[in-house]
Amino acid sequence: MKRGNVETIMKIATNGTMFKTTKSPEEIINLFNTKEIDNDWSFVGYKLSDTGKWTHNYHRYPAKFIPQLVEKLIDEYVPHKEAYVNDPFMGCGTTVVTSISRGFKASGTDINKIAYLITKVKSTPIEPLYLNKKIDQLLSKLKFLNETQIALFNDKIEPLIPEKHIDRINYWFSEKTKNDLGKILRVIYNEEDEIVRDFFLVAFSHILKNCSLWLQDSTKPTRDLKKNSVNPYEVFQKHLKKMQSGNDVFYNVVPTKVKENLHEYLNIKVGDARSQSVSDNSVDLIVTSSPYVTSYEYADLHQLSTIWLDLADNLTEYKKQFIGTSYKKYENKRLRSSIAMDVVDKMFKKSKKMAKEIEAFFIDMEEVFDESFRILKHGGRCCYVIGNTKLRGIEIPNAEIFAESLQYSGFKLDRIIKREIPSKILPQKRDEKTGRFASNNEADVEAYPIEYIIIGLTE
Repeated sequence: MKRGNVETIMKIATNGTMFKTTKSPEEIINLFNTKEIDNDWSFVGYKLSDTGKWTHNYHRYPAKFIPQLVEKLIDEYVPHKEAYVNDPFMGCGTTVVTSISRGFKASGTDINKIAYLITKVKSTPIEPLYLNKKIDQLLSKLKFLNETQIALFNDKIEPLIPEKHIDRINYWFSEKTKNDLGKILRVIYNEEDEIVRDFFLVAFSHILKNCSLWLQDSTKPTRDLKKNSVNPYEVFQKHLKKMQSGNDVFYNVVPTKVKENLHEYLNIKVGDARSQSVSDNSVDLIVTSSPYVTSYEYADLHQLSTIWLDLADNLTEYKKQFIGTSYKKYENKRLRSSIAMDVVDKMFKKSKKMAKEIEAFFIDMEEVFDESFRILKHGGRCCYVIGNTKLRGIEIPNAEIFAESLQYSGFKLDRIIKREIPSKILPQKRDEKTGRFASNNEADVEAYPIEYIIIGLTE
């Protein structure tokens, strides 16, 4: 394994400047070992109506953090009214939505195309009366799907089913459900207003798991052939109405200046977190929840949306773009973090393949930290939310590695917050051998009973 010369005190950052490592790897490990839980950051007592306020409940998403965490970080680190907040792993858009609600400029990137669609819709307030009219029109056109006797014009609507993914669709959906969903999708795509059409597509994407044979309580893709079928129209209508209510509130929260010039405040892209379309020294605050070593799972977890919305020609090739994927290995790049390299060395004795995956993941993350340093203003901060996990019986101290690596990108290690996560939306168990999400009765190790917020400061 190739190791960077991390033992020296002085480092040369990627941008060519010299800086002093303020915390050695040993000091960082000791800092984490003595760190106590900060109950102010656990947000105990918040209800789903609080964490899912506004547009935050538009779409299910694994491992999303709550808006209250983002709000608290903004309150502490953005003292002025005009600010620019970024999320390099925007996921379902919690950071972006929160920033837009404050009247801040927000940018975000994600390689996951469904994440882009969800974030776009969640952060776009729509005039309520106009949206309500559009929803009524759509549901009226689909009403026949909820009738006991099939209406004559039912057969006149040709189901829109992506043929290139027909095998996967047939695997996950019954014939009747497949056709009903195809008819809903056909009517959605007849909507000419792109903003409204995307709103409908997010609602459609959200109901796919309920309508499929996917085991309801399982995050990982597992079929339940005995699962009770649901009426796609009924669940679609119900969720649309829920989203409608969320938009009503969000529209009134977002400042008028943002609603009238959204394109000036919102900059989100499908892309690589290591190379964002964001100017140098322009961002005040970065808040993000990063992926984990096995993050290519997220492509699998969203495969129903990916195949129905035709977001990828080939699912296997699509997975290869994700940070943390098992497909990625580097031969000519070196890890700078000695803590990470120690983990790689330990794993190498158990699994060379997994050792290479871990090495590639942390190399990718070091490049993300370099990019964070590039886009932040002097005095700006990055806040990375991350938990530790275990693979093949080996502890993976992600938080400690992040803390060390941020310094090698040029940051001062400003603060470490240790918090319990009673409200994080993710399965609380991982399979110890693979590190992948598992149902609670199958897994043998907790995923993230606690997590950390690693805060780096540009000086």
